[in-house]
Amino acid sequence: MSKEKILVVDDEEDILELLKFKLSREGYHVTGAASGEEALSCVRSGTPELIVLDLMLPGIDGIEVTRELKNDPDTKNIPIVMLTAKGEEADIVTGLELGADDYITKPFSPRILIARVKAVLRRKEKASQDKTSVIQIHDLVIHPGRREVIVNGDPVQLTFTEFGILNYLARRPGWVFTRTQIVDEVRGEDYYVTDRSVDVQIVGLRRKLGPAGKYIETVRGVGYRFKS
Repeated sequence: MSKEKILVVDDEEDILELLKFKLSREGYHVTGAASGEEALSCVRSGTPELIVLDLMLPGIDGIEVTRELKNDPDTKNIPIVMLTAKGEEADIVTGLELGADDYITKPFSPRILIARVKAVLRRKEKASQDKTSVIQIHDLVIHPGRREVIVNGDPVQLTFTEFGILNYLARRPGWVFTRTQIVDEVRGEDYYVTDRSVDVQIVGLRRKLGPAGKYIETVRGVGYRFKS
């Protein structure tokens, strides 16, 4: 059975060729791009199932590529794994806020990157197959199958991660979850993340939900829960 199409974007030729070789050997159909402009062109000409995206690119950088793709209804659901030499928390948080699904800092292990790619694709497949019942709590309605959230009759646009967190908490009202538990559920157990980046996702989620954001409660020293 044929595997998914993956777009690898990196301006360092040796890294680009290495990743193309490693991912192709796993059975994926891999396309390469060396700039932000080329990456956007590749996405428009043939939508990939996942993008491995370097942030430091000539011309349009990876952050701007992520922003443009996530703001386009036709491409916003394509998972993005950030690959970058930038290890600072601020850069990671920026990418996650824009909707990136994972990140790996250089230098990296190809085996770990492949494992992360597989994990993201599994989560995407699981989400697409999730046809569980609609959740309705007062003025908040969550449609898991359509990945749709409605507050007071108006649709709310959430990133892949924000929706995953909301759906996870709302399905277990009253339960308290640590940040680690939230990350393990939404992104996978091998994903490294700081407390700060989880908090950023929650802040953004509450802001987008407006009045319904009050249903997500902070339990100091522990984590978060959905108000029952």
